Amino acid sequence: MYYRSRSSNIAARIFDRQICTPAPGTSVHHARRFYENLVPSYTIYEVECPDHSFRKFTEDGQYLISFSRNHQELIVYRPRWLSFSCNDEDCDQHDLPSKARRFDSFFTQLYCVPLASCNELICKDFFLYMESNQFGLFATSTAQIHDAPAVGGAVQGVPSIEKITFHLLRMEDGEILDKKVFSNDFVNLTHNMGVFLYDDLLAIVSLRYQTIHILQIRDSGNLVDVRAIGEFCREDDELFLNSNAQGMSLSDKNKQHQVPENNVENHMHQGQPNMGNSFLSGIKQRLLSFIFQGIWNEETDDTLRIQRLRNKFYFHFQDYVDLIIWKVQFLDRHHLLIKFGSVDGGVSRNADHHPAFVAVYNMATTEIVSFYQNSADELYMLFEQFGDHFHVTSRNSMYMNFVSSHSNNIHALEQLRSIKDKASNSSQFVKKMLASLPFSCQSQSPSPYFDQSLFRFDDKMAGKKIKLSFFWRRWWQPLYQ
Repeated sequence: MYYRSRSSNIAARIFDRQICTPAPGTSVHHARRFYENLVPSYTIYEVECPDHSFRKFTEDGQYLISFSRNHQELIVYRPRWLSFSCNDEDCDQHDLPSKARRFDSFFTQLYCVPLASCNELICKDFFLYMESNQFGLFATSTAQIHDAPAVGGAVQGVPSIEKITFHLLRMEDGEILDKKVFSNDFVNLTHNMGVFLYDDLLAIVSLRYQTIHILQIRDSGNLVDVRAIGEFCREDDELFLNSNAQGMSLSDKNKQHQVPENNVENHMHQGQPNMGNSFLSGIKQRLLSFIFQGIWNEETDDTLRIQRLRNKFYFHFQDYVDLIIWKVQFLDRHHLLIKFGSVDGGVSRNADHHPAFVAVYNMATTEIVSFYQNSADELYMLFEQFGDHFHVTSRNSMYMNFVSSHSNNIHALEQLRSIKDKASNSSQFVKKMLASLPFSCQSQSPSPYFDQSLFRFDDKMAGKKIKLSFFWRRWWQPLYQ
């Protein structure tokens, strides 16, 4: 009943805030309701803007990120906020002053920093913001080589980029604090797909070498390698395998003295271990072991076990072996949500049509915790009921906890279920909804105008028309008037 009586007069609501105390734990929700009285209602056209490629605002609204047209320089602006006001009754009839139609009346340029070298370009679709330290992560790269040979353990069919450089900047003054370079590798930087930031931890997925690089961003601004998950899972795996290979080599040498001289060469070729091809990667072995164990535990009778393993594991064994890591996100500081699929799907612009699987990996125990196909009903029920657990946010970013989802907002849940009821094919609907897992990092907006407890809006129209977080009134109507 309280919501129905909200005043449309902002002065009355400020007075109400002075005399009323919100319920415990609802102060942020109470403050966000003021945006019902601050709905943008005017659009300025033909603004004189710099000839830049604008990327986005940072989540805290402090910086506007843009790049030069040649993708060599980073230009950062700070909003100047309100620059014109009117207290007349017919304000809509007044023309704005000429100054209000200029870009520099709304934004102040802080700095312009050259990031890319002569043969590199800034990746305009990539940017991550670390609010706690006000650090920004940018990337530059050389051109892709699509027919690069698969050498040194690289995956056949994955392109190669000669040089990918990640730049960590202090947003306050544009100083470059540290860099991380990947050579002859491939990281999918489109819409942050191949990189995920959680608190001070950074996960970078090397598609070409099937390695998840975990880095830590220190308060000092240093990028520190923590671990690499892929060929090896534990820190001492490589040491153990090398020691084992040396032991096998010594054993072979001792056997060579016990055979005729003319047979030594053949024996060496047969006994020499091929470390490049003898073993599957550590993460792939963990995955196969989890699948095998799951099928084994489905039956108690040994005969039925063998039959089930033959049909569900060994028959698809090569398909599992051929899976590659597509995408990764943090679920918390110890668990990763990893998406597996075919090579074609990993490098395709539209991977929704390719079969895929998702797995939860525990970095501490190096174990696969769960494994689902991306059309599994069980996974969809987890996604519907606990969607916020997939949209992991930094612990230092309080306002990101108020992003609307079908797990925390009844209006969003009703909208999702309405779409599900209208779907002609349930399995295709489930697959389409789960295709977005794992979510790309910082893909959600914390803006109150996207709060579905305050406003109704058209998702498709909003996605197409909204630029730089300016909104038009006809798409946003307050729920309670």
